[in-house]
Amino acid sequence: MTLVMGILLYLCYNYYKMIQRIQSIWLLLTAVVILGLFLFPYLNYIDLVGLGKQLYVTGAYTAVNNEAVKQESYLLQTIATVVLGFIPIFTIFQYKNRKLQLKLIFMEIVLICLFAVWLFISASNTLSLISQSFGAANIGVGFFLLPVAVIFLAMAIGGIRKDEKLIKSADRLR
Repeated sequence: MTLVMGILLYLCYNYYKMIQRIQSIWLLLTAVVILGLFLFPYLNYIDLVGLGKQLYVTGAYTAVNNEAVKQESYLLQTIATVVLGFIPIFTIFQYKNRKLQLKLIFMEIVLICLFAVWLFISASNTLSLISQSFGAANIGVGFFLLPVAVIFLAMAIGGIRKDEKLIKSADRLR
């Protein structure tokens, strides 16, 4: 994770023009929030034996002697999270093509919504195996990161539209 942040800071330092735009900040925050799914579980529950379990995008973990032990890996969710995290970063570098940026952001919002449904179905299936229902007591922090990412993307759309208005008004003055 530190390597990824170092690469992001290096790229942002070298491309200072795009950081001067507020939508670049919103897109960078979106990427950080989505990649935060690796740190926070999206489901917490207690199984039939009484062991605490958590679902991350990387897999299912069980608490054994106060240590998290990986029970199962979720490779597809891991790959999807990485792709969702790097689309906003790619979008930052498309700062010269605002229409493409808008398309990428709308695509990202749709993909985040589909990913949220996927996580919900995965959590519901896991809980149904042990005859528990999905409720507020089971929701992990990871579920709340996805709506925050969508809000940041909406803020980036606002910044891009503001740039469009500014450029159109400057063209009218010429």
